[in-house]
Amino acid sequence: MKKITQFLMSTSAGLGAACLVGCSSMPIPTNTVGTISQTPFGNTADGTPVAIYTLRNSKGMEARIMTYGGIVQSLKVPDKNGKLGDVVLGYDDLDGYLKATPYFGALIGRYGNRIGGAKFTLEGKTYTLATNNGPNSLHGGLKGFDKVVWKSTPLVTADGPALQLTYFSKDGEEGFPGNLKVTAVYTLTDNNELHLYFTATTDQPTVCNLTHHSYFNLAGQGNGDILGHIVYINADNTTSVDSNLITTGEIKPVDGTPFDFRKPTAIGARINDPDTVLQYGPGYDHNWVINKPMGKLGLQARVYEPATGRVMEVFSTEPGLQFYTGNSLDGSITGKDGKVYQRRTAFCMEPQHYPDSPNKPMFPITELKPGETYQNTIIYRFYVK
Repeated sequence: MKKITQFLMSTSAGLGAACLVGCSSMPIPTNTVGTISQTPFGNTADGTPVAIYTLRNSKGMEARIMTYGGIVQSLKVPDKNGKLGDVVLGYDDLDGYLKATPYFGALIGRYGNRIGGAKFTLEGKTYTLATNNGPNSLHGGLKGFDKVVWKSTPLVTADGPALQLTYFSKDGEEGFPGNLKVTAVYTLTDNNELHLYFTATTDQPTVCNLTHHSYFNLAGQGNGDILGHIVYINADNTTSVDSNLITTGEIKPVDGTPFDFRKPTAIGARINDPDTVLQYGPGYDHNWVINKPMGKLGLQARVYEPATGRVMEVFSTEPGLQFYTGNSLDGSITGKDGKVYQRRTAFCMEPQHYPDSPNKPMFPITELKPGETYQNTIIYRFYVK
């Protein structure tokens, strides 16, 4: 697998015709393995224009990515009959995302997942964050990276059409220390892979944990529940949680529990087990400890949908995987194509560091210091069987 950083560092790859937020619709030159185009997608409440980029590969797969929140608004993937279907939940227009969204398709930061008690201590100083998930801070706070407009640059790469997004998160934003410069690159390859490559640097010690939050349904968005999807997770252990879904610091084996997905198992087979911490979700909303060396790119999970034959594999350099089964969807959201999103009609696979790591010294650290570069690679690979 080619290194994703190659096209960022190679001057021969070059930048496509740069088009920042607010440009009119235009095609952008790319290579023979795909195309990228850009159109306006509305304005935020303060009038900031938002653009949406459409990336297509030569096999017909298509990803639509917004400059608002780095959101993957649509992801069209072929089924076993070659028919394209949109496999991520979301809205048809920007207004839906501005009014109410459970992080549909979003780029999550500055810290993905939960920080217990909405505070942490770093370098001897305690930082207090906004509470937006019971007593905890979730996914970066009240206005995380999913709710800002990113600067955009289309890229021409040897691997396929790509979009580079950048954001400058100021010191103190949502309570986090340090000025953080973040870059996210989305690449759609000719192997039907969506690559996400995140980097960040800081001028003060801070914490950083970025991830991606698409809600997937491999039968097609809005097409029933996901309980029949077959899941494999490459993990022998999970991080135990309390009733607020905050990690306790314990690493627990999956043996003999509903968390054992080492043998491919239907999502719905054990999701309602009343005798485990699944009741806290209720359902799966937990972190798995992935079996691979720290920082190395490796397989985290595989999901198969029998009716369409679609398979999604998840690779990442991250040590953990948050698997969430859309437990909070309740029919109150009408999404794309007028589809109503009921409970457990989608799942999320979020590669990341373990939840509440800033407060758990026994976990892999999430501290980022000046002079260091945070890096996170996520790959969603699609095929059929």
